[in-house]
Amino acid sequence: MYKPTFNFKRQVLVFHHFGNKGYSLFACLGREVVCSVLSVATLTYASAESVSTDPVVSDSTAMTTAKEMMLEEVSVTGSRAPLTKSQAARMVTVLDRAEIQQAPVQSINDLLKYAMGVDVRQRGPLGAQTDISIRGGTSEQIILLLNGINICDPQTGHNAMDLPIDLSEIVRIEVLEGPAGRIYGSSSLVGAVNIVTNVSRNETTLHAEGGSFGYGNVGARFSLINHSLSANYSRSDGYSRAKGGGLNTDFSGSKAFYQGQYHDEQIRLRWHLGIADKGWGSSTFWASPKWQADDQYEHTTKLYSAIQGETRQGLLHMSGNIYWNQNRDRYEGYRSRPEKMKFNYNRTDVYGVSLSSYFDWTAGRTAFGAELRNEDLVSGNLGEPLSQVHHIKGTDRDYTLGLNRTNISGYMEHNVLLKDVTLSAGLVAVKNTWSNMNMTVYPGIDISYRPHPSWTLHASYNTSLRMPSFTEMYYKLQGYSADPHLKPEEMQALEAGLNVQCSIFNLQCSLWHHHGKNMIDWIMDTSKGEEAVWQSVNHTSINSIGFEASAKLSVLTSQFSVSYGFIHQDKKQEEGIVSQYALEYLRHKLVANAHIPLTKALALGVNFRWQDRVGSYTDFDGKAHDYEPYGLVDIRLTWQQPKWKVYLEANNLFDTSYHDYGLVPQPGRWIIGGFNISV
Repeated sequence: MYKPTFNFKRQVLVFHHFGNKGYSLFACLGREVVCSVLSVATLTYASAESVSTDPVVSDSTAMTTAKEMMLEEVSVTGSRAPLTKSQAARMVTVLDRAEIQQAPVQSINDLLKYAMGVDVRQRGPLGAQTDISIRGGTSEQIILLLNGINICDPQTGHNAMDLPIDLSEIVRIEVLEGPAGRIYGSSSLVGAVNIVTNVSRNETTLHAEGGSFGYGNVGARFSLINHSLSANYSRSDGYSRAKGGGLNTDFSGSKAFYQGQYHDEQIRLRWHLGIADKGWGSSTFWASPKWQADDQYEHTTKLYSAIQGETRQGLLHMSGNIYWNQNRDRYEGYRSRPEKMKFNYNRTDVYGVSLSSYFDWTAGRTAFGAELRNEDLVSGNLGEPLSQVHHIKGTDRDYTLGLNRTNISGYMEHNVLLKDVTLSAGLVAVKNTWSNMNMTVYPGIDISYRPHPSWTLHASYNTSLRMPSFTEMYYKLQGYSADPHLKPEEMQALEAGLNVQCSIFNLQCSLWHHHGKNMIDWIMDTSKGEEAVWQSVNHTSINSIGFEASAKLSVLTSQFSVSYGFIHQDKKQEEGIVSQYALEYLRHKLVANAHIPLTKALALGVNFRWQDRVGSYTDFDGKAHDYEPYGLVDIRLTWQQPKWKVYLEANNLFDTSYHDYGLVPQPGRWIIGGFNISV
């Protein structure tokens, strides 16, 4: 898929004892990180400006006005080339390991709800099925990375969060809000989410938890020197039943993840292999007035593999990766009843290779590189007729349809580093074999100014592009009608922000404007009654403006934070037209968090989230209902000891009734208890 590139400057983020330079979302782009303690319990924006005590390698050719050191630590940035600490940064939300352990959540999906610019729309709890978007975009418009590797599924963004890793495996999650095409390529039209894991030394952990709705989860992780292996199983009966009496929001699944690394004075290598297998009742997830099914079901199997490498010496620094991801999907319109509606089978294989490099000279630091990504689909429902059919293993059916496309991109970037100013400019050239577009160039520029050591101003302009998913182009079944001639989406974005930081207080705010062209959406004309269907379309243009602010306070051992985000779009829904994605966005989102130690071992975490969504959904009678604003409170009590902990938590404490996505009512209060042991 076409992906524009963006150059963002970010302040150095500080982490203590997490050395995953190449794994960082922003490390894949290169950037210095500082060793210190990231003391945040509020899942908000993070930044720091200390210096690592690890050995460093001086960069003798760097500019004298901004001498740089390459650190053996994680890098968090938004530029292609690594830059020094405290170069101005656009906001990056970092959810670190301590925050993950304290939060009252059981999945990455639930955790991201507390990130300010992220919109998490779930069809069921505990990560059963989730759409994640950023700054008013759709789930198709963000890029999802695992240790810096693009793991987006070109078939659909709806199943993107079926990941092979458990929460206990994660070192941190990095969220970049705003376009990131020049940096991350495909799918990063409005932002990026990178999940970072780490190979810890000689550690074994066991965990288990259970609670409401028949929920259970058990997992283990074993690590030895430069290798680690984890496995996990979870299940739930769900919180509702279909009209026929059967389960329709249940789920069960297993996952396993292996990772390893090797490094010496010359080279660093990393690799991972993961698998995730899950099935879940899809309730009324894809129902419509024309098709009133409430017992749908879906099963996915996902395989992820990658090898990453980088040089550690020499004037020309080089890094690269090779990866293969496979996604298998079986969708049942009527659960276990193929005679009523034949099952949909899809398989996508994604192959990628990239090479990046940078060097220093008298005018600054220059980076360049290229990437090739091939996306291959075989399906029983999506794509064009295949010249040769492929048998679907375990069935009496064949894949008869499919599509293959290759995205080729190359980038160049230059950075000028002065005492209080950083200027970074670059471009990416993109060509996709599926599109009729010629090789197209998307430029970007970022500038930051540091008038005082404790505060920073930044501004940026970037452009981007995204190819439509296979589902957006070809899905035609039971109330859905896709358009294979959809145009690619394009985005132009402006952003300006301020960061003020002192020892106990941090304030960050940002103002942004997005101009989207050919934005892809699914819409329904409800005036057609029973004949109404969901259609994929290109909106001519959508202009969005947004504001975000976050404040964080640390008092002794307690931490408090509050964040607020506002979005306004100029595209109004026409009378009788219901949007399923692009025109449904969070106009208001308020998040407040508190982490309060009650005793030396016992701590209380309280999280509040209030949001007001623009848009509406249709019931089975074809009547449209506006989304109502709602607020939720989650709490968690944790008893922590050096080698073990136990916890008890309540989600939706006040049993609030609400809809987050269409016809699917969300669960009320649910209670979960668990323990974790490390040896």
